[in-house]
Amino acid sequence: MIVVFWLNRNCVTENDISRIVVDSAFKVHKSLGPGLLESAYVECLSYEMHRNGLLIEKEKPLPLIYERVKLEIGYRVDFLVERKVIVEVKSVEALADIHLAQVLTYLRLSGCKLALLINFNVPLIKDGIRRIVLRLEDPA
Repeated sequence: MIVVFWLNRNCVTENDISRIVVDSAFKVHKSLGPGLLESAYVECLSYEMHRNGLLIEKEKPLPLIYERVKLEIGYRVDFLVERKVIVEVKSVEALADIHLAQVLTYLRLSGCKLALLINFNVPLIKDGIRRIVLRLEDPA
């Protein structure tokens, strides 16, 4: 039996969302392990996040605004979760500076404050998760 929890979208913070995403990534990695193509992890993570009640937009286009002109030039985030958190999935030997730069660009273009960069091609998924923050406020 599958139980779906629907979130109260008015009370969900970026930190709440990231906890659910990370838990979903742990479950996917535990089941599949490392070594698969990125597309397999994207589909399984999509299923898990949706199952956990998150509103997800997969392959969400991000336009670039240049001198007040909206340019559709092909930037796509793997997931925009609850319209607040970007999730970028990789299956690479090691995360590189270019992956971090990519996610920082996505944060700036989207106006989001938090992104998770998740590399599934690691023995322990905790070593493959990078949390990238721009202007995230502490809910004190």
